[in-house]
Amino acid sequence: MGFTDHRSTAAGAGRYALDLFERVAATFVQAFLGALVAGGWFDIDGIRDLSIVQTAGVAGIVAVLAVVKGVVAKVVADRNSASLAPGV
Repeated sequence: MGFTDHRSTAAGAGRYALDLFERVAATFVQAFLGALVAGGWFDIDGIRDLSIVQTAGVAGIVAVLAVVKGVVAKVVADRNSASLAPGV
């Protein structure tokens, strides 16, 4: 009668956290590698001109945006997923 199974709630929160972490980590790596390629890091001249710290900062900003999107998805869509797609 309206009782919540706290074990299933905790398991759902754990699945959500793992889902969000995976998405944010993948977003960071993709943004970091994309910034390296776009910044010409793989050119001889690009190695001198591109700051790895700046590139990591850009990737970090993109990863923070992925966290925001994941939190919005939790509120708008499925509570156990960081996806906006229904049923994911």
